[in-house]
Amino acid sequence: MPLTNPLGDVPLTDPKAMRALAHPVRLAILSFLQRSGPATATVLAPHVQATPSVVSWHLRHLAEFGLVTDADPADVPGDRRQRWWVSVGQGFRFEGSHDPAAEMLADQMYATANTQVEAWMAEVRPTLPAEWLRHAGPSNTRVALTADELAGLADAIDTLLAPYVHRETPPDGARPVRILRHYLPLEEEDR
Repeated sequence: MPLTNPLGDVPLTDPKAMRALAHPVRLAILSFLQRSGPATATVLAPHVQATPSVVSWHLRHLAEFGLVTDADPADVPGDRRQRWWVSVGQGFRFEGSHDPAAEMLADQMYATANTQVEAWMAEVRPTLPAEWLRHAGPSNTRVALTADELAGLADAIDTLLAPYVHRETPPDGARPVRILRHYLPLEEEDR
């Protein structure tokens, strides 16, 4: 998987950055900023179940690795004496490997994805209109691919998603959709 993509994800190559982001509060902070835009530590605190001072410490740590930065003063509401933070990219990307830092981050991302799915099933799915339910939910497709074909498929999906990620004004009737993608190569004997 290339570290650059049409989605504008921030590439993570430093194992220290991967370990830093593997912390559940930091991952939640980054996710909130990517989803909701600029926020202060006080705004973030209830969304990530931490105190503002703890959130502030985590934000500074994320900034050390280039994942968050100070928001442009023109983009923040209200009191500009507070420190407003913004995510550097729409997402992030790292190559899976047997590096402990990459495995730690991947494990935390899988745990977060499971929590998101469970919350969606309990809170959102019961409220969705039929036209949304017809297209929502999981799929589970098994294909035989080479490593190069898997990379090409992932790149093609990124290219397909990019115009939706980058558009400034979604059309009327649009709602946020979380797309969780897991590429899970199986054991050779599972063919």
